Amino acid sequence: MTQYQKYAVFMHEMGMLKRIQREGWKLLGIVNPESVAEHSLRAAQIGFILAKLENYENPEKICTMLVFHDIGECRIGDIHKVANRYVNANEKTVVLDQTQSLGEIGESIFSLWDEIKQQKTTAGIIAKDADLLEMIVTACEIKQRQIKGVENWFENTKKRLKTQTAKRLFQELITTDPNTWWLGLKKFV
Repeated sequence: MTQYQKYAVFMHEMGMLKRIQREGWKLLGIVNPESVAEHSLRAAQIGFILAKLENYENPEKICTMLVFHDIGECRIGDIHKVANRYVNANEKTVVLDQTQSLGEIGESIFSLWDEIKQQKTTAGIIAKDADLLEMIVTACEIKQRQIKGVENWFENTKKRLKTQTAKRLFQELITTDPNTWWLGLKKFV
C-alpha cells in the first residue's frame, strides 16, 4: 500500500466519527445524541476561544488537538463513564494503531492526542477544558428540553475544569439561555 493509500484509508476511517453517537447522553434518555464528529467540531471552536482568552500563543494547535482527540472512538466507540467501569479498552493502543502507518503525519497526530490525555502542558490542559466545556454547552441544550438528570453533568464537569477562564465560562454557560443568540434576530414582515 502506498503512503497516499494509507492516508486515504485513515481519512475514510475518520468518517466513522460522523456515525458514532455520544453514548453518555443516552443515560438521560436522549434518543439521537450528537455524533462524536459534531462534538469534536464544537470542542475545537470552543478551544480556539478558550486559548485566545488564556493568551495561549497558538490557538490553532488547540483546535487541531481537539479535532483529533476522539479518533480512537472510530474503533472502540464512545464508551460512557458507567460502561467504562466494566470495559477496559486501551484507547492509546487504538490511536497508535490508527496512526503508526502514517509516518511523520501519524506521529504528529498521536503527539497531539497524547498531549490532551497527559494533561502536562498548557495546551493539553486548555484543550481538555474546551472538550469539557463543549459537553456543558450540550448539557445546557438538553436541560432546556427539561430532561432530568443533566445536573449531574454540571456538577461532575465543574470539578474537572482546570483553567480559571474555563471555570468562568462554565458559570456563564449554565446561566445563559441557549436561545439568547437568536433572540431579536427574527424579522417580522
